Amino acid sequence: MVGETTGLNCRTCGAAIDLRGLTHTRTVVCSSCGTIQDPHDPTVRILQEAWARMRITPTIPIGTRGTVDGHRYDVIGFQYRTIEVEGETYGWNEYVLFNPYYGFKYLSEYDGHWNLVTPLQALPEMAPGRTSAARYAGKRFRHFQSADAATAYVLGEFPWRVRAGDVVHTADYVAPPEMLSAERTEEETTWSHGRYVDGRDIWTMFKMPGSAPRARGIFADQPSPWAGRTGRFWRGFTVLALVLLVVMGLRFATASRKPIFAGAYSFRPGTGEPSFVTEPFAVEGSRPTTVEVAFDTNLSNNWTYFNVALVSMDSGSALDFGKEVSYYFGRDSDGNWTEGSRRGAVRIPSVDPGSYYLRVEPETDARSRTAVNYQLTVREDVPTWWPYLVILGLLAVPPVLVTMRAASFETKRWQESDHAG
Repeated sequence: MVGETTGLNCRTCGAAIDLRGLTHTRTVVCSSCGTIQDPHDPTVRILQEAWARMRITPTIPIGTRGTVDGHRYDVIGFQYRTIEVEGETYGWNEYVLFNPYYGFKYLSEYDGHWNLVTPLQALPEMAPGRTSAARYAGKRFRHFQSADAATAYVLGEFPWRVRAGDVVHTADYVAPPEMLSAERTEEETTWSHGRYVDGRDIWTMFKMPGSAPRARGIFADQPSPWAGRTGRFWRGFTVLALVLLVVMGLRFATASRKPIFAGAYSFRPGTGEPSFVTEPFAVEGSRPTTVEVAFDTNLSNNWTYFNVALVSMDSGSALDFGKEVSYYFGRDSDGNWTEGSRRGAVRIPSVDPGSYYLRVEPETDARSRTAVNYQLTVREDVPTWWPYLVILGLLAVPPVLVTMRAASFETKRWQESDHAG
């Protein structure tokens, strides 16, 4: 059964100490007075430095038993470690978990973020590339941060000799939700693999009272809540965009573009009233349709503005609109050039069936003495692009927002690394 213990008494204060790590324990810290001692050598006493003789209460008490990866583990050790980055000191908790059949695991805790850590037997490979990275189990882990980590406070049992003030050089590599960590001393380098665990799952594993503290900020290997969603949203957008493209293609292919009125007209500035009304014409069908009013002119280095009103003979209502047509050409040092077009058109998106006429009032440069000749053509059931572009834009909003939020999450993550910016 997991949890059999042996014991000894603290050689400083005499308090009873239970040994849960059995023969694996190399260092034990008295929970009463903080004395660090070797349980196998009665002559060895290693006192924590006075500056480290603080009282830090572990979130998970020493002796707590929990189920981790399907096996029972006891929390037998605790240490508080710190690093200094740009003049700021950051600290986190680490817990030693022990099962006599499956060995040791570790938990790290920082601002409500938890990682379940397992020592590695096989060494990761350093991956080639411009940025430092490591490869393990087929995954590429990108370097996140390196620092010197100091042990500030210890409690319980450890499978290695530990004392307050111990310093190791650490390097963390991340592939969320996983992390590789290397700890280097003058004697050796040890690697471990961490897996991000939600605080609520930690509370369940160890049957902790209350609820887990809410995590603050974004941790190095914290999984993004947007991970995988960006791709799904863009795939959904692609499917819907293809459907929209098919619908648009069918609409353009089946549109009749039927002419319902045509007339040729001419006017010259200063020679009389240019405005007029057309003969009546009918917009057919049983539902509203798109109507196009087009002007084909003989403009030459000139412009014309057409003031137009589409007047319903049934209701007397009028829809006013206008269209400028201009066409210029010439030659310069770069060769021949043209600007504008002799043709212009206005599309009215929704016109009810019925009888209509146009009131047209053209105007042009008053200095022009050249007559403006133009052909006026009205067509019904003429498709237009913009509704489909609007729909396409609306369809793109969700994936764009998800992509922006995912990018923001990753930016905030890497702002805490050695590679910020």
